[in-house]
Amino acid sequence: MQYENRIKEVDSLKKEIDKHRPLQPEVLAQLKEYYRIGLTYSSNALEGNSLTETETKVVLEDGITIGGKPVRDHSEALGHSEAYSKLYDCVKDKKITEEQVCEFHRLFYHRMDQEQAGIYRKENVIITGSEFIPPGADKIESLMKEFLNDLVALRQSSHPVEFAARLHLKFVSIHPFIDGNGRTARLLMNLSLMQDGYAITIIPPVVRADYIQAIKAAQVGAREEVSFINFISTMVFESMNDYRRLIKSLKQ
Repeated sequence: MQYENRIKEVDSLKKEIDKHRPLQPEVLAQLKEYYRIGLTYSSNALEGNSLTETETKVVLEDGITIGGKPVRDHSEALGHSEAYSKLYDCVKDKKITEEQVCEFHRLFYHRMDQEQAGIYRKENVIITGSEFIPPGADKIESLMKEFLNDLVALRQSSHPVEFAARLHLKFVSIHPFIDGNGRTARLLMNLSLMQDGYAITIIPPVVRADYIQAIKAAQVGAREEVSFINFISTMVFESMNDYRRLIKSLKQ
């Protein structure tokens, strides 16, 4: 499926949403919890987690395990929720640091593998179903330093939605961790969007195939980066529409 660039429409929505700001603390608190469930469910589901959105809500809000569902799926939900909370600690500082990157991964991953949580991978990996081969483990540290150093200039030269998309794409292409790179990338993407005043952006599982294909195409052909930016801009547009709807509902 082809996706159009929706950045102009996104910015139009942002201007409308900005008229409602600043939001009351109780409204912000409700929105935070709404997106905790939505982002945790969707980001995990994109990677094969079997918990439904309702089951994710039960696990996070009631602390109840779901019968018949793997322990790992519960651990991923709890870990992602912790990493999500960390987003809000990082929004005011309009920067993305190595410490933040590793902490997001550590919070998400420590229940699955405490020794590798927040630590760059020490072994080479391949990605099933893709022609793209991530960099060797011996290059990760230097590539991550280069990636993080380049973010300031990239942010200054890009629209915030383009920056968020490129940040996501560059991070997953380095693939610095043994596992959990996609979820960390989506957290970082949302951090950058929030820092620039945009809403949490959810990539619903129903477009998983389009999302993966857009990443794969961009990784093997530089010209296809535009297609990935267009895809992300559409996801931001849909999420901003949802955010506007929620604000209007909560303010009635």
